[in-house]
Amino acid sequence: MLIKTKAIVLRCIKYGDSSLIADILTEAMGRVSFIVRIPKTAKAKVKKQFFQPLTILELEFDHRQRSQLQHIRDVRIALPYTSIPFEPAKSCILIFLAEFLYYVTRDEQQNTPLYNYVESSLAWLDGASSGFASFHLVFMMRLSRFVGFFPNFDDFMPGCLFDLRSGSFCQNVPLHTDYLMPQEAERVGKLMRMDYETMRLFRLSHSERNRIATLTLLYYRLHVPDMPELKSFPILQELFA
Repeated sequence: MLIKTKAIVLRCIKYGDSSLIADILTEAMGRVSFIVRIPKTAKAKVKKQFFQPLTILELEFDHRQRSQLQHIRDVRIALPYTSIPFEPAKSCILIFLAEFLYYVTRDEQQNTPLYNYVESSLAWLDGASSGFASFHLVFMMRLSRFVGFFPNFDDFMPGCLFDLRSGSFCQNVPLHTDYLMPQEAERVGKLMRMDYETMRLFRLSHSERNRIATLTLLYYRLHVPDMPELKSFPILQELFA
C-alpha cells in the first residue's frame, strides 16, 4: 500500500556504510521504522541531512505489513527550519525533545492530534525570537494530553498534594510513595497554567525550571513503560542559567 504522509524524524542510527535506520513519527501511521539508503552522489534525492532530529518531512513509502523496516520511495523537507539550526539553545532543546519523543511515542499508532501538536510546536519554536526558555516544560506537559495521562486540574488548590500515579491533586496522602508534597505540587499547578504564548509571564529561576523538568520526567517514567533516564537532559539543564 502506497502511503504519502508528513513525518517527523525521531532518531537515526548508522547501518552499514551507506544506510540509516530511522525511527519516524508519521501523521498517517504513527511510529514507523525505515531503512534508508543514502547515495554518495551530490545529486541524490535522499540526503543524510533530511534525517536530523525532529526534521519535518513529506515522504512516500510502500507500506508492507510483514516488514519491520519500511523503504522510502520519495522524501523532501516539508518545513525547513529558519532559526533552530543556527541557535545553540534551540538546537539543544530539539535534541532533548527528540530523545524524549523517541521513548514516549514508542508504541504509538496513528494519532493525528498528537502529530499535529508536535509539528505545530516545533514551528512555534522555530519562529520564536525570545521567551522560549520554558518551551520544553510546556511541550512535555501538554503532550501528556495526547498520550492519555494529562493531569486533572479540577481539584487543585494551594496546599494540596499531587498523586503522580493518578495524575490528580489530592488533600490526603496516597497509599503509595509516588506523590509530591505541596511545594512541588504547586510547581505542577503552575506548569499546567502555562502555554507557549504566556510562559514568558511566569518568572522561573534556572533551578526552578530544572526542578519542574525533573518532576515532569519522573511523571512520564511512571506512565511510560521502560522509559530510561534521558542522556540529553544534563546538557539541557545547563541552558538559560
